[in-house]
Amino acid sequence: MAYAHREPRPSARAARLLLPLALLALAGPMSGCGRSPTGDGTDRVNGSIHVAAGVPSSAAATVNGSIVADDNAVLKSARTVNGGISIGANARAESLTTVNGPVTLKPGAHVSGAVTVVNGSVNLSEGAEVSATVTNVNGKIALNDAHVAGGIVTVNADISVLGNSRVEGGITVKKPSGLFFHVSDAVPQIIIGPGAIVQGNLRFEHKVALYVSDHATVGPIIGATAIPFSGPTPPAPTP
Repeated sequence: MAYAHREPRPSARAARLLLPLALLALAGPMSGCGRSPTGDGTDRVNGSIHVAAGVPSSAAATVNGSIVADDNAVLKSARTVNGGISIGANARAESLTTVNGPVTLKPGAHVSGAVTVVNGSVNLSEGAEVSATVTNVNGKIALNDAHVAGGIVTVNADISVLGNSRVEGGITVKKPSGLFFHVSDAVPQIIIGPGAIVQGNLRFEHKVALYVSDHATVGPIIGATAIPFSGPTPPAPTP
């Protein structure tokens, strides 16, 4: 891909407003801090959590630390404030939430609910699936032969839908306002590659650079003009 990587610029106001909500969401199960992954759940304030395969399904929650689920692991919700979440190949989870950190779904991983991020990327590998919505404010969202059933919603993410990826529920890029305040002056780059399918509206509430392959299938485009391209990658953006 010809595009230079752009580090997301955090929205300080969004983080300040969402952090108390995240902490409240995590506070409920904190009575068993530091427990091992069992059917009773895994939660802690500081430190990363490792969810092994072959143990009973549990909820994993931490404030400062990452959550890593092994290949073929099964867990309920995974929630952190400062840290990433990685779901191994063919692993299963009900929902994933982080304020500051990336989310990665490895090949064949499945999330039956939503993936929600404030400042961080979302990467779905081959065969990965999210049955609800993928949402973030800042950070790249990348699908490679993956499936999102509930649509993609962002404020300032670069989005790439590549390979035989399929998105149902469309793509929405919201205008920075209210909670999101001022996020970044950068123009998000949206790439729908050859073989990809986006069903539903592609709605853009502020300026984006939208590149759509002549071998992609997309729904109605609202608020932007698609730049068509042939071949595997779009043309380099104009400086």
